[in-house]
Amino acid sequence: MSDVDVLVAGAGPVGLTAAAELRRRGIRCRVIDRLLTRRPFAKAVGVQPRTLEIWDRMGMVRDVLEAAVPLRGQLLFVNGEEQPRIDLTLPPDVPYGFAALPQYETERLLEGLLHRCGGHVERGVELLSFEQDANEVRVRIAGPSGERQELTAGFLIGCDGAHSLVRKGLGLSFEGAALPEEYMLGDVEVDWDLPPGYGVRAMHRSDGRTDDLLVGIPLPGRGRYRMSMLTPPELSRADEAVGEGVAHGLTEGDGAVPGLEHIQAVLDRLSPRPATASSLRWSSVFRISHRIVDRYGEGRVFVAGDAAHIHPPTGAQGMNTGIQDAYNLAWKLASIVRGEASDRLPASYDAERRPVGEEVVQRTVRHASSGIEADPDDPSTLIRREAQLLVGYRDSPVVAHGSAATGNGRRQDGPVPGDRAPDCGGLRYALTAFPSRLFDLLREREHVLLLYVDGEGQAERYDEVAAAARQQAHGRLDVLVVAAPQVEGALPGLPTVHDDRDEFRQMYGARGGAGFLVRPDGYLGLRADPADGPGLSSQLSAHLSTVFRA
Repeated sequence: MSDVDVLVAGAGPVGLTAAAELRRRGIRCRVIDRLLTRRPFAKAVGVQPRTLEIWDRMGMVRDVLEAAVPLRGQLLFVNGEEQPRIDLTLPPDVPYGFAALPQYETERLLEGLLHRCGGHVERGVELLSFEQDANEVRVRIAGPSGERQELTAGFLIGCDGAHSLVRKGLGLSFEGAALPEEYMLGDVEVDWDLPPGYGVRAMHRSDGRTDDLLVGIPLPGRGRYRMSMLTPPELSRADEAVGEGVAHGLTEGDGAVPGLEHIQAVLDRLSPRPATASSLRWSSVFRISHRIVDRYGEGRVFVAGDAAHIHPPTGAQGMNTGIQDAYNLAWKLASIVRGEASDRLPASYDAERRPVGEEVVQRTVRHASSGIEADPDDPSTLIRREAQLLVGYRDSPVVAHGSAATGNGRRQDGPVPGDRAPDCGGLRYALTAFPSRLFDLLREREHVLLLYVDGEGQAERYDEVAAAARQQAHGRLDVLVVAAPQVEGALPGLPTVHDDRDEFRQMYGARGGAGFLVRPDGYLGLRADPADGPGLSSQLSAHLSTVFRA
């Protein structure tokens, strides 16, 4: 037996998500990080609605909601003239909005969840090298005092950033290029009178190009913003050597860093209102590349987050994409470690997540040059995509195929396999006087089979279907009957909620006898629509065989 089931290298938001989710699922997991302490930098600050949905499933969203501030939209100014503002308005089926939270706070909350799940970060521990065979990964690490140790792991996840040793050790290509611009970042307080909760983007354009830029993202605290600006020549580090050929992230070393005077100079040129910056907490120079690996893993070793893809920070996509990488991988690795997974499941991580990474890299590069406001999509689609609500896996080898789709990501009558399972309200147990949302019922569960009934006799064989499905899923499946308003009472032997406001039927396009299998990551694995007991049973069995071993 290996010393540990899974070793996670890197304790940023991505690594902490993977480690916490693995520990939550009972997997022996260690997470190491070469840093002795958490860095107090507000690097990645935007939290997308889809990430909040994931944290809801993990059981930590309340902590985030109490620590974060809402992002209501963006104010845009070009050459001093105000442009139409962007309001981040989402439809009512989306339970969470856009938020801002400094990265060190995100890490603190995720580390708290890891502790509650019985894990901890081993700080000052550096991954030196690894090799793998068909049975395990042999890893060499160095401790805080330089002491070296060898250990064996069932799997290794590289969440070790843009200069990833895991990526290099696997020999993965990292194709792309560096952008010519350099940016300086600063965490400051600003006394302007702009409406709270809105990001600010002010630019000067000449001859069709942007030659001066100010971006402010609101943070928790009075008048506090994370500012991004073009780097002045005296702070440029463009001529410095680039480690491993990847120019990306905060620059480190003894070079000059931005001071209040540099930030104030940009405010004096571009701020739409008179403003004074104060209380500088930290600052740095930032360089950007766009790159993506040719595959997200090999054998027993995987990469996630910046180790797999880097790109401009436009739209706050990077950390959120990495967190979803980690969540997608964690539930699958848990199934593999338990010996319950089908042969298809390991490869589905790359099949599902690499196309997402490719799209994000391409889109953020496009938005970095032209601005999100130049995107040709209609505003509703644009906002849902930025919220990462349109991410889907319809071509995955572990979702059922065959349902026709129309429009941008939704069937006319509801989601298809591979789509995000949408939320809805108005669901009520017989013993409750108040309604619940669907996401309340999915929280901290694994696979959930939702069976819809709207008339008599539709559920006569559901207890047999449920028992067979649970057995095939090695007990990792819950069943919940959703009953139309006119159906009275609970079904014998099966938990039942009533769709009092008809929201589930409308959101899912459900008809009597339909079945919807929601995966642990909140995506639809199967839609059987409509089906009687035997039909549903055979469709469930065929689908579950792609996820679970016999």
